[in-house]
Amino acid sequence: MSERYIAAVEISSSKIIASIGKTSVEGQLEVVAMEEESTLDVVKYGIIQNPEETSIRVSRLLSRLENRPEVSPRKIKSVFVGLSGRSLKSITTEVSLNLPEDTEITEDLIRRLREDAKRKAIDNTLEVIDAVPRIYTVGKTETHSPKGAIGNYIEATYDLIVCRPELKRNLTRTIPDKLGIKIEGFVVTALATGHLILTPDEKRLGCMLVDMGAETTTVSIYKKGGLRYFATLPFGGRNITRDITSLNVLEEKAEQIKQTYGNAMGADIISPSNINGIKQSDINNLVVARSEEIVANIMEQIEYADLKETDLPGGIICIGGSARLQGMLDLLEQQSGLPVRRGQMPGYVHVDESLYTSKNMLQVVSVLYAGATLSKQECLEMPVIEEVPSAGEVPVVEEPIVRGREVKKKRTNRFMEGIARRIGSIFSGPEDDSELME
Repeated sequence: MSERYIAAVEISSSKIIASIGKTSVEGQLEVVAMEEESTLDVVKYGIIQNPEETSIRVSRLLSRLENRPEVSPRKIKSVFVGLSGRSLKSITTEVSLNLPEDTEITEDLIRRLREDAKRKAIDNTLEVIDAVPRIYTVGKTETHSPKGAIGNYIEATYDLIVCRPELKRNLTRTIPDKLGIKIEGFVVTALATGHLILTPDEKRLGCMLVDMGAETTTVSIYKKGGLRYFATLPFGGRNITRDITSLNVLEEKAEQIKQTYGNAMGADIISPSNINGIKQSDINNLVVARSEEIVANIMEQIEYADLKETDLPGGIICIGGSARLQGMLDLLEQQSGLPVRRGQMPGYVHVDESLYTSKNMLQVVSVLYAGATLSKQECLEMPVIEEVPSAGEVPVVEEPIVRGREVKKKRTNRFMEGIARRIGSIFSGPEDDSELME
């Protein structure tokens, strides 16, 4: 495997993170650059509300990445994009095929089952992103690997990953349509994160991955080595922050109070007992009440997956900014009776120490890792150096093409292009048809 560069963008309710990784000839991933920006007021519940403004912020991030010494003079031509948001969830479906006697199960038959599953009628307001196999049955034998088995009947249970169409559509409007950057693939962030940080033993025993964000909480449940259930809940740490604003403080100050003094367990904090004229007990009452509600809804997902807490001895693995609230992991452990740990970057992914200033890098690194391992695409390119004409030659000047679009001879940066668009120059491109990375 040759060395290549991968770029990823992860857009959430609180921030956009863009990152570049480099794969070695041995196939190992090294994260070399990362930048982030706030998404306040342009993304709600993980869904882009303002593609124009979001594209300007993504553009600034990509430009900063390109200017990093680890990346320059390379230019970003394409990215892998994380897929997350309120409507993203799984729906279980079963499909089957009757076959001639002693039929060998081939890749073509498995592919046909998968396509049949994706075509099955569901809520017409949802788009099928992928069909994740849970279990196959060949004849009367259950298996995770049916290829090569012999039988006259095959049945498969799939978890269809679905979302509202605007989730992908607004990402397409933001990146390829407005920036001219190709999307190499959409990656379901929660599934990519599970692949990156969960151990095979945890997934075989049964475990739950919880990503606690600002406005959404994603729950992925694994059993017998594969995905069993997946849902996105419409609440997160910002709900706690907004509760604190009821004490007559602005949201920015409420967020600061939550991070500094909030405790999901309501544990006493010695000092100060009074914060900007607000009683510590009043803050704790609000934080505890909302934290308990969030945890109760998380635990309810186990029942929706037709499981019990005892079916998940692998425990609960937590990631996301809101999981860092003091006492949150302790509350989860208390309410579930299960072991709870914080998700960690695996040792086989190298991240430069200077990048650890970002506390929410697991998700974007998961998208990078999916792009690096499940695709052979190169996301960066070296700029074309124009030859200087010899003395006496008349140079032939051609209109330059940048990322598939005609531009003026004097190239502006992406930020200025975004400003120009906002005052009247509107560019649009064909809708990207990239499929989910698997």
